[in-house]
Amino acid sequence: MALLTLAIIDSFSRTGYSEALIQKKENIALYLDTAWTVRIMRATLITIIVFFLARPAASFLGAPDAYNIIRVIGFSFLIKSLGNIAVLFFRKELKFHRFFKFQFIWTFAEFIVSIIAVFVLRNVWALAAGLMAGAFTKCIVSYIVEPYRPRLRFIRSQAKELFRFGKWVLGSSILIFFITQGDDLFVGSILGATMLGFYQMAYRISNISTAEINHIIVEVSFPLYSKMQDDLNRMRKTYLSIFQVVTFISFPIAGLIIVLVPGFTRIFLGEQWLPVIPVIQLIAISGLLGSIITLCIPLFRALGRPGVETAWQIVRAIIILASIYPLTVKYGIIGTSFSLIFGALFSGIGFCVQAVKILKCGVWAFLKILIIPLAGTLIITLALYLLRTYLVTGEILSFVLLLSTAAGLFVFMVYLADRFLGYGIKLLFKKWIGSFIKG
Repeated sequence: MALLTLAIIDSFSRTGYSEALIQKKENIALYLDTAWTVRIMRATLITIIVFFLARPAASFLGAPDAYNIIRVIGFSFLIKSLGNIAVLFFRKELKFHRFFKFQFIWTFAEFIVSIIAVFVLRNVWALAAGLMAGAFTKCIVSYIVEPYRPRLRFIRSQAKELFRFGKWVLGSSILIFFITQGDDLFVGSILGATMLGFYQMAYRISNISTAEINHIIVEVSFPLYSKMQDDLNRMRKTYLSIFQVVTFISFPIAGLIIVLVPGFTRIFLGEQWLPVIPVIQLIAISGLLGSIITLCIPLFRALGRPGVETAWQIVRAIIILASIYPLTVKYGIIGTSFSLIFGALFSGIGFCVQAVKILKCGVWAFLKILIIPLAGTLIITLALYLLRTYLVTGEILSFVLLLSTAAGLFVFMVYLADRFLGYGIKLLFKKWIGSFIKG
């Protein structure tokens, strides 16, 4: 509840300055002080708002005892904002090995302190302690790994220039918040806490892999595209290769979730969670469509056209808003899941059409990349489904056998695609993994 409160305030107050700095072609050193100052001003304001609204917010969310936790988490947000803004050079200059080392250090500190505090405190304050430890570590380490020292200085013209780009990031973050969190609020208010619990569990399970993939895509591809914004041919090749790798991974993952979730639910969750099975399967499809949308977002931002992203996120939100009530009332959380699919499907088509137009790559070149993983996933899913009919669903041995078979079929799909169709996916895997390791 505390994290949800902070997420709401964070989504409605983003400046988009970091994205604007990464996208700018010229030297951004002159803008760092202004961006850092605005970040601290924003974080200070958020901390004050969180402090005074903590008690009513906790009561509204049905957790009146959480108000002190909300205040502590709000303070951790301020601590993070004091960190060295120049670490964004790691992303802007494509030094991903340094960026992910920096991320790992403070995340690991947060994890270790949380685990130790759980054994010592044995209550929710252990998680708060971990968050504070992560915030302090992130702030301190940022000045160790980057020699630049920001100063409190505000230049109005620079702030306005950055916000011309950042306002679209703000608009998009608000829309994404409603798209990703609004369904929870809706299900909870219409169907009650029990069905919300089912729905949230289904959402977490079905998106656990695609969420991480999407996060890495945005972190890596946005600065990469920004470097290429004056070279359309190079950007086109890079985008299509990333699109090829991600779809080749995401499609089989979605198929795997659809087939394995009945056994997974019985083994790891228990019989009481059986109602979430169709919901997990539907949200897996929604997550797959969402990953295709995510591929387009850094492209539009890097080319200085974040308004395109915002426009299609509005379309997505309108479709969900128009369909979620009648579908949820009639079909419950299954109807809610279908609403997410409709929103992602129709807006996803728009995202892809805009990407094809901007990159001038042709519709067939785009579709050709989709056909092979789609066909391969359908074949693998059908094979696993047929195998599952001969196994006892809910036994760990059956689950392991299905998982092993899926891994073998995926490797075989890679072989067939490269050997007979010239898809080149194995070479792309080696190229991108190698680039990621070398930074």
